Amino acid sequence: MRVQGKMAFITGAASGLGKASAMMLAREGAKVALSDINEDGVKAVADEINQAYPGEDGATAFAYRLDVTDEENWKAALAAAHEDMGGLNVLLNNAGIGGGTTVEDTDFETWKRVHAVDTDSVFLGCKYAIPLMRDHAPGSIINISSIAGLIAGHNMAAYNSAKAGVWLLSKSVALHCAKRGYQIRSNSIHPTFIDTPILDGMVGAMSRDELKEKLARQVPLNTVGDPDDVAYAVLYLASDESKFMTGAELKLDGGISAM
Repeated sequence: MRVQGKMAFITGAASGLGKASAMMLAREGAKVALSDINEDGVKAVADEINQAYPGEDGATAFAYRLDVTDEENWKAALAAAHEDMGGLNVLLNNAGIGGGTTVEDTDFETWKRVHAVDTDSVFLGCKYAIPLMRDHAPGSIINISSIAGLIAGHNMAAYNSAKAGVWLLSKSVALHCAKRGYQIRSNSIHPTFIDTPILDGMVGAMSRDELKEKLARQVPLNTVGDPDDVAYAVLYLASDESKFMTGAELKLDGGISAM
């Protein structure tokens, strides 16, 4: 019960890292507010969690439709989650997309869309969650960036830029909260290739297993990560075990950044 009593709001929770993190936090004692633009999907995950980890005082998981690029939607979803859970002290900004290629070949609409989902959403989440989290401190903001936010690729202009923005925004938020004495920490997580549905968009003419083998060859540990590899990092940052950690980044990259 490493996060017993915590109340977490999670974006992109219908699948992948968001779902894995929600399951992990619920298993370890937290209430979880799950949000996703895929309303049916996020409701199914909430039902799965409530069946597996029923709370003593009611539901463990709650589901909300959230378009993370919509400011008013953010306000409404956070307010509803705050009321349903009885507070809020963990924010996991997980929702994200890929898109675009080189700086010359990426159209402006794709550029704006990637930044809206990957970076603007983190700004909106932090901006509107912090006032709700202050009364339930200590709190933790966890932002999913990427190893691509630290190491660039020639054909990832939009994604590199967006995820690098998440990295430094996380640090700015950390310093802001520390200076205001809020007892809210902010950190970023930087995974490399993880076996989630996002790989489906990369398959092309290969099979999924062939794609994973190809990606694994780029990783010193010679494997892609599992969703729980990231979920365990989320669990650590959500818990009071990481109470002295803020403005930092966790690299879950199988050794790529060591090369």
